[in-house]
Order: sequence, then C-alpha cells, then structure tokens
Amino acid sequence: MPFPRRRRLPKSLARAAAAIAVAAAALGVAGCGAGVPQTGPSDSEGTIGLLLPEAKTARYETFDRPFFEARVEELGDYRVLYSNADQDAAKQQQQAESALAAGVDVLVLDPVDATAAVSIVQVANAQDIPVVSYDRLIAGGDLAYYVSFDNEKVGELQASAFVSALDAAGESDGSILVINGSPTDSNAELFRTGARSILDDSDLDVLAEYDTPGWSPEKAQQWVAGQLAQHGHDIAGIYAANDGTAGGAVAALKAANVPDWPIITGQDAELTAIQRLLTGDQYMTVYKAIRPQAELAAEVAVALLHGEEVTAPMEIDGVPTTLLDPVAVTVDDIAATVIADGFWTADDICTPAYADACAAAGIE
Repeated sequence: MPFPRRRRLPKSLARAAAAIAVAAAALGVAGCGAGVPQTGPSDSEGTIGLLLPEAKTARYETFDRPFFEARVEELGDYRVLYSNADQDAAKQQQQAESALAAGVDVLVLDPVDATAAVSIVQVANAQDIPVVSYDRLIAGGDLAYYVSFDNEKVGELQASAFVSALDAAGESDGSILVINGSPTDSNAELFRTGARSILDDSDLDVLAEYDTPGWSPEKAQQWVAGQLAQHGHDIAGIYAANDGTAGGAVAALKAANVPDWPIITGQDAELTAIQRLLTGDQYMTVYKAIRPQAELAAEVAVALLHGEEVTAPMEIDGVPTTLLDPVAVTVDDIAATVIADGFWTADDICTPAYADACAAAGIE
C-alpha cells in the first residue's frame, strides 16, 4: 500500500519542539567524545542518519553500511551520519540524539534493544523526522517504514535443515542443545518461533535452551562448555541461531575434544561460517541478501527526505513493510548462492587452509 505523504513543519519549528531535551543530550554526548562520522558532500541535498547495533556480527560493517552508503551516493548529493552502538542501548540512544541534534532529515535505525529504541523514535517524531526501522522492528513509535527478512522463515529453514540432517544421521530422537539469540533483539524471538514450529513436531530431546545476551559468541561458548560438562558428549545437534553463536559452540566442542561431531546450524553466511561448512564443523547457515535490503533502505530514506510517497507490499502493526526471502545454505549450495551473488568470492573463501576442502566441494 502507498504510504501517505508526510507533511512536515518547517525544520526550525519542528526541531524547536524537542530542542531542550536534544540539546542537553547532545552536550552530554559531546562531553563523551561520541561524535557521529559523516560521509558525503558538505553542501548536500540532505542528511540521513544510519545507526547500526553492533559489530560482533560481521555483516553490519562488512555489508550493511557500505551497501547503504554506496546506494545513497548513487542517488544524489546526500550525507550519511553513521554510528555503531557496539551492542549498547544507552550508547545508541546518545548516538541518535547526537544525529538528531546534528540535523538529520531521516533516521535509519537498527535497534540494539527494540523496546528501548522507542524513545529514540519518539524524539524523532517530535521533530517530524521519519524513522526507518532497519532489520529489527522497533517496538513502538510512528515508524515510516520497516525493511527486513522473513525472520520466522529463517528459523523454519534452520530447523528444517537441522531435523533432516539428524534424521539422515539416524539421530531423529537424539539429544540437542538450543542456542537462541539476544533477548533484546525482536528478530531473535521470530527466529525462535520459526524454529520451534519445526523442532516441537520432531522427536528430538532438547536438553537445554539458552538466550544469548548480546548475541555474544563468547557467552554461547561458555554455555555450551557448561552443558558438555553437565550432560557429557552425547549431543546429536546444536541449533544455533546465528553464525557467531555457532562459532562459540564449535570452540567449546573443540576444547572438549568431542569425538562425535554434532549437527550445527547458523545464520548470516559469515565468511568463517562458510569455511566451517567446508570442513564439516557447521552443517548449514542462512544467507540473507543484504545488498537489496540496504539499498532499499537507502532508497526509502531518500524518498522520505524529500517528503515523497513510498510503497510497501505489506504492513506490520500499520507500518509499511518489506520482508525479503532468506535462503538455506549447506556445503552443496555455496557456489550457487553466496559466490554466485558476489557476497563472497572463491578467493575469499578458499584461502590456503581451505584449498583442499574447496576442491572437494567443487569450488574454484
């Protein structure tokens, strides 16, 4: 449905509505030295704030930011004010207030904490600055657009591949561990819902389940190590919600010298995960084509900057929404997915340590 044209107050009046709160916050930010990096010409047509949540997941700095900035540059003479919150909701709040005080015309926000980020949206709303919810849906406020992937489908893809692989290994009723994502990430609950729709219909025995604070690979590793000490090494599989937590699980398994390697899932098609697919340390990942997501967010942001009408194929809670399709990837799919799309090249993947594994998988 088309999203109605946004009518704005003159910037001077709109920003005055929240000037006291934002100015005070901006002074506090300046005192902490938390400036907002800028890209683009100084005499631009407008300014877009891009706030991403963390850097432990490789995608944000490697793909989301550069794809977004490149598309904005293609669309015209716009500036991008960029910040990464390092998985700190309070830091993201400061970064947002700093960006608003600096005069952004649109805010593209991937929240550390979907609920805490509502206050950012409310401050932006008070200044008539449209907010695009990027990748994770913010829990409230007047959002102009939401772009992400079908996150329940991500969980379904992971769990379906997981159950099928365990069935093929003769472990249809085996014992498993479940590593979910961060409890503050709205997407993590969607991944869990999708995965549980498959796992709950299987005969698998869930020994324990863990919500990983901040998606921390280190915390996932510590938790798996504890579960191995408690339950022993007879674990048929580990459902891991993303590649970072999968990497933590792999590290714990290797440290414990587990003799029978379990089936392990993941998500994000990180380079290290693709290499783990080649060696058999990880069974599958989920590839999300980040370029179209980031580029669509850039296009929507520029349209909103000009007060233009934007469209979306669906709505969630009244917010115009685009959800892109994720793709399951095993070792047999690497060439046809991440390499074919240019997400990673064969040279990226097939470093000397993985040359033999690449050859065995037919990747050149």
